[in-house]
Amino acid sequence: MPQDSKRAVVLVSGGLDSATTLAIACRDGFETFALSFDYGQRHAFELDAARRVSEAAKVRRHLVFKLDLRAIGGSALTADIAVPKDRAESEMSAGIPTTYVPARNTIFLSVAIGWAETLAAFDIYLGVNAIDYSGYPDCRPEYIAAFERLANLATKAGVEEAGSWKIHTPLIRMTKAEIIRTGTELGVDYSLTHSCYDPDPAGRPCGRCDSCTLRLKGFAEAGLRDPLQY
Repeated sequence: MPQDSKRAVVLVSGGLDSATTLAIACRDGFETFALSFDYGQRHAFELDAARRVSEAAKVRRHLVFKLDLRAIGGSALTADIAVPKDRAESEMSAGIPTTYVPARNTIFLSVAIGWAETLAAFDIYLGVNAIDYSGYPDCRPEYIAAFERLANLATKAGVEEAGSWKIHTPLIRMTKAEIIRTGTELGVDYSLTHSCYDPDPAGRPCGRCDSCTLRLKGFAEAGLRDPLQY
């Protein structure tokens, strides 16, 4: 299948970062294919948000890929481990948090590359960020660069030079406030998103986990109000 330079696979979790990334991919002129993962996460409300965000962006197709990472556990998001609450920023960046899911972005990007190869889409968009939250090893620029090299070595399309893989991480050096301002300028409706790691049974965010804390800080620094109810 010939390369279509205007197709892109966008990883959409349902959070504000991925919603903003999807809006950027659309702005960049790509026909977008949204990819979300049902991986046994305790914050499964994010999948409903991913559907809402994808529908609002009028993606060509939204694929929800199911795999159960609870089988390997090792994370507060997939095992019976408490989600950290009420932590200061200094604590968040001091080490790798218990909400780290082992090899998650490597698993997700592998699936994304596989799907993209069948679509002849050589552009992957991922909403990782290394500024406001530096605890995750698979959100660093050097990791993204290494995986991009791997994709070009490990696929039929790469070996046969049908195209060159590019992993776009437009948010990687932006603060949360900058991300929110960018998304607002692009018309992102953040009321459709979900960020909390430990929502209540109705899906309301706790306001105390790391993700909620950084989200609220971002909106405050952007001079905007978070539309979610805490």
